[in-house]
Amino acid sequence: MPLQVNLRSIPYFAGLGDEEIRRIESGLVERSFAKGEILFVEGEPCQGLYLVKSGQVSIFKSSPEGREQVLFIARQGESFNDVPVLDGGPNPASAAAIEPSTVYIIPGETLLSLVADCPAAMAIIKPLAARLRHLTIMVEDLSFRRVVSRLAKLLLEMAVVEGGPAPIRRLTQDEMAARVGSVRDVIGRALKNLEKEGAIKIEGQRIAVVSPEKLRQML
Repeated sequence: MPLQVNLRSIPYFAGLGDEEIRRIESGLVERSFAKGEILFVEGEPCQGLYLVKSGQVSIFKSSPEGREQVLFIARQGESFNDVPVLDGGPNPASAAAIEPSTVYIIPGETLLSLVADCPAAMAIIKPLAARLRHLTIMVEDLSFRRVVSRLAKLLLEMAVVEGGPAPIRRLTQDEMAARVGSVRDVIGRALKNLEKEGAIKIEGQRIAVVSPEKLRQML
């Protein structure tokens, strides 16, 4: 049965000849998923490049507390999970069907075989994929994993400790949020957590560093 997605509509395949397109088509695996079903999980070995035949798929990161940050919504004709195909690492994120969805899976070895005879191309692809993976990790950090850590670093940079609690130059929570790449309400919760841990003391509009060591432990 002919594909319902034009492979040449995918940027990776736009310039391929008929022979290469047939090679890709011969290795396709088709799978269907119910609404809410997980396609793959972050950290698992990569099965290949995914191409949406129908439906919608959410690609997301999860925090240890179970919160989610959506990176991308893949719709019909769009591909995803290319980074692990190109750099050989595990899935950098998870994917779940937003609605009943069918996808094509193109095995990684099928894709890499297209450039196997071009060392120069591989020399470019792998570092590029590694950089994209790093950016994905940065999104995770900025979203929910390191707000307290980034805030602790800011407080240490602003405080001068000389034999006792060090006052922090006055910054609003909005200014702190801008400095660490977060939002005001998250900063408010992070400050309360730092105070609860005994690292700082909040006195009205004043913040004092009580334990620089505890702040360093949170970096």
